[in-house]
Order: sequence, then C-alpha cells, then structure tokens
Amino acid sequence: MNKKSSGPSLSGKVILLGLTGSIALYKSCELVRRLKDEGADVHCLMTPNAAKFVAPLTFRALSGNPVAQEIWDSSLWNM
Repeated sequence: MNKKSSGPSLSGKVILLGLTGSIALYKSCELVRRLKDEGADVHCLMTPNAAKFVAPLTFRALSGNPVAQEIWDSSLWNM
C-alpha cells in the first residue's frame, strides 16, 4: 500500500478492523493510516484489553470514525 500503488484503490470500501489486546496492536495504527490513505472507510471494534494498550481515541483520530468497544455498540452500525 504505497502511495504510488499501481493496484486497485480502496475508495468506497468499508473495512471493519477488529482489535484485540496484544503488543502487535501498535502495528494496527499504521494499518489504519495506510487504509485511509488508500481511500477506505475504516471502522474499529476494540476489546477492553486492546484499550489497555492503545487508547480508543487514537483509532478514532486515525480512522475518522467512532470506535466501538463492544459488539452491540450502536455507533458501529451507523456506517
């Protein structure tokens, strides 16, 4: 996903990213940024343990969307 990518754009695509608590969660910040750079509409769902590693506000800022912290969070389904 380079800025000069010759592959198809993700413009118009909606991506739901499930985030769990592990040290690898920090890599997800970069993933969200790159998906947004490619034009994707990224929505995040975090477990409580994930929020202990990286604050939900970080993913809200990167994705531009509210972050759901439980599966039945109504903000997730307002896509």
